[in-house]
Amino acid sequence: MKNKIDTIIFDLGGVLIDWNPEYVFLDVFNGDREKMQWFFDTICTSNWNENQDAGYPMVQATEERVALFPEYEKEIRMFYGRWVEMLGDAITGTVDILKKFIDSKDYKIVALTNWSAETFPIALERFEFLQWFEGIIVSGEEKTRKPFDAIYNLTLERFNIKAENAIFIDDNLKNIETANNLGINGIRFQSPEQLLIQLKTFNINL
Repeated sequence: MKNKIDTIIFDLGGVLIDWNPEYVFLDVFNGDREKMQWFFDTICTSNWNENQDAGYPMVQATEERVALFPEYEKEIRMFYGRWVEMLGDAITGTVDILKKFIDSKDYKIVALTNWSAETFPIALERFEFLQWFEGIIVSGEEKTRKPFDAIYNLTLERFNIKAENAIFIDDNLKNIETANNLGINGIRFQSPEQLLIQLKTFNINL
């Protein structure tokens, strides 16, 4: 028999909020997906961006990258210079699920996100549902990020959560694997419809 679930931990980007650098760079590279992907794989990589999610200053990161790849200075500066344009809409199906959890009052609802402290205020202003959470752990404010153990342990401690009584919802498999290793139940998010089906395996019917 499963432990009683009393806490739901939501990731934000890719689960509740659509964020995608393609919204800027597909146009920058004139629709050339191959060249855009090369740029993401080689220059403004996900590892590089995640470093800023862990608190590294954006200006410093940008200048260092420009020094390494001066021929792509214009494009590198766009990564954070046009960041707002990479922020898409709310993923409404998941926001509806979040609302049902909130309305039920049966669960503690918190968020754990890899997000730069420099850009998170933009999201807070844009998305009203971010006010619904009991609390949000923002990696850039804590100077660590998923999938490192420290940020999960911090989340459990700060909100007085028992790992085995929590479900963590994230679109990144590595992040789910770390949660599982720490005894937290994980659901890898693929769509709102799939999330509802997965929640039923924990006897949660919304």
